[in-house]
Amino acid sequence: MSEETPRDRLALDAMLGKLATYLRMCGYDTAYALDRAAEADDDLLAVAAREDRLVITRDSDLAARASESVLLTERAVEDQLRELADAGFRLSLADEPAHCGVCNGPVEQVDPVEPTPEYAPTADDERVWRCTDCGQHFWKGSHWEAVKRTLEEL
Repeated sequence: MSEETPRDRLALDAMLGKLATYLRMCGYDTAYALDRAAEADDDLLAVAAREDRLVITRDSDLAARASESVLLTERAVEDQLRELADAGFRLSLADEPAHCGVCNGPVEQVDPVEPTPEYAPTADDERVWRCTDCGQHFWKGSHWEAVKRTLEEL
């Protein structure tokens, strides 16, 4: 008998915004209800069905209505991450970001000769990525290290 593995395409309810950021940084394609104007259960279920996504929620009624779901019981993001790890989810930072932590759009590496916004380091100093949807820039700075430590402590 083969062991079932977690899915890579997720849909998170409105209560799980911070978790969505962590999962995106781990490489999961994560649709978050408030980013998708899908705060109502029916709207989130429609997104999950249309895009073949696994629903992750703290709402037992929503979990019961979804064709596939993971019901979380904890409120703190670290505890939610532990629940997902116990359910078999791979929770480690991707070598390179694939999804924007803000909007879930795809990211691309910024060419070293391209300018970056004031808040970001220059791309010739360190590797910088840009979301192709919202334009947000990312690099492996202190936030990346804090998330890495949190995940290692699970």
